[in-house]
Amino acid sequence: MTTYTFEEKDSFIVLGIGTELKSDYTDYAGMNKEKENFWRAVEQDGRLGTLKAIAANDYIFAVNEAINHKMMYYAGVMTDSSIPEEHRVIQFPKGQYLVVKGEGKSADELSSMLTGVAFGQVLPAADNYAYVGGPNATVEMGQRDGVVYGEMWIPVVKK
Repeated sequence: MTTYTFEEKDSFIVLGIGTELKSDYTDYAGMNKEKENFWRAVEQDGRLGTLKAIAANDYIFAVNEAINHKMMYYAGVMTDSSIPEEHRVIQFPKGQYLVVKGEGKSADELSSMLTGVAFGQVLPAADNYAYVGGPNATVEMGQRDGVVYGEMWIPVVKK
């Protein structure tokens, strides 16, 4: 089950460790496979644990951001700290956001489902708002009763 709202958010910063996605942005299967492989790598090599240790809360961010004509993807957390590994400070602007809430059997399923609903259903049907770029994120907020729950945050502007 998913629900969505448009709401005002203050600016915030996510510290992320990233990778460049090589699949075409319309190749959802290819992009999802790259994202799954990236998450598996950062979990196994300890980089995600390093981020979690300095996090200001329990939220885990999966951030998509286009930089210099490259599609970048990050695992990140909200924090005021830094880490020795190569990282990026990702600034999310103050303003209106599309917030899609949902749950899935895994973090991968949650992210894929929220992305599909946000970009495949809500944004195309939104009469008053448009996504004009900038970082967007799936936010894994926790687990309950064997499911992962969270939200997708996409900055939008009024049309």
